[in-house]
Amino acid sequence: MKRDLYDDDHEAFRSVVAEFVDREVVPHLERWDERCLIDRETWLAAGRQGIVGLAAPEGYGGGGGVDYRFRAVVMEEFARAHATALASGFSLQDDIAIPYIVEIGTEEQRRRWLPGMAAGELIGAIAMTEPGAGSDLKGIRTSARRVDGGWVVNGTKTFVTSGIQSDLVITVARTDPEGGARALSLFVVERDMPGFGRGRRLKKIGLRAQDTAELVYDDVFVPAENVLGEIGGGFGQLRAMLPLERLSIAVHALAVSEVILADTVQYVRDRRAFGQRVADFQNTQFELAEMHTEVGIGRVFVDRAVLALNAGELTEVDAAQAKWWAADLQNRVIDRCLQLYGGYGFMLEYPVGRAYQDARIQRIFGGTNEIMKQIIGRSLVGRP
Repeated sequence: MKRDLYDDDHEAFRSVVAEFVDREVVPHLERWDERCLIDRETWLAAGRQGIVGLAAPEGYGGGGGVDYRFRAVVMEEFARAHATALASGFSLQDDIAIPYIVEIGTEEQRRRWLPGMAAGELIGAIAMTEPGAGSDLKGIRTSARRVDGGWVVNGTKTFVTSGIQSDLVITVARTDPEGGARALSLFVVERDMPGFGRGRRLKKIGLRAQDTAELVYDDVFVPAENVLGEIGGGFGQLRAMLPLERLSIAVHALAVSEVILADTVQYVRDRRAFGQRVADFQNTQFELAEMHTEVGIGRVFVDRAVLALNAGELTEVDAAQAKWWAADLQNRVIDRCLQLYGGYGFMLEYPVGRAYQDARIQRIFGGTNEIMKQIIGRSLVGRP
């Protein structure tokens, strides 16, 4: 099926990204997995090439942030190289951290942080999840208490992507102990603030090169100028920014699904069993036919969502549908592809094995797929 999402400008940019990936990414993937950390120099090189910071306006050194198709190109090229952990880190920067500052931050905050983020010099993160609070934001216990000149933050966060390397952490904290719809606020906590510490670097079953950590806030003084948005507006601000994050997950899921499926087609053509190619078995052809069709259908929906985002028309429900469907599809396709590899699919030397590990988190972060279905369902029948 012909794909009409991109024009010549996007394809020219793809050439730049592909060259960057071949030069700055592919040679280092194995070492990053062993270290469980991606080189800071890679971020700086991406900044120089204009591959990170696409969401920042041009006036702050970024790519303009008006056409999400350029971000989709980056994710597709990272998927081609099986650089899933790096894709996750860059998605956090461009689809979460930078948009929060662009959309919610003050002009002073934009001038202070966006140029460094667009250059890859400042790595952003967001700290929402806590040991006792995941998708349920009402369970957040990290607190912020008003003092002269700012706020004092106390608490613990976990599952923080880029938690070790991050320089700016958008932190969700409770500013109203009584609760309610306006209980939460956002604070930008900077690396060297006294009392702000990194806990364990968490060991994960996938995305090994992506540093994920616990963060500890022990009487961290956050000046008033680091409040992001309106005090008490945190829940609404988070909700407004989540559709972009969820679309990012969907775009990445489709890109990985397509690459793994293409790899599998080539593998079954080359692999022989019982005197013939694995591709010649009827079951293999039926499996490939079903996956090819499902991925094609998913591609149409996700491409349409990208265009809706560009037009300012992407809804919370659209993003939820794209996220849960694409994440489920990714896991389903990779599992079926791995089966066609036989025992070799279980070996990490094959990309399908690593993709199997990395895919599982897609159904959890950005809001679990069960939460996505609840959002969709409530849009159909109303809230209780």
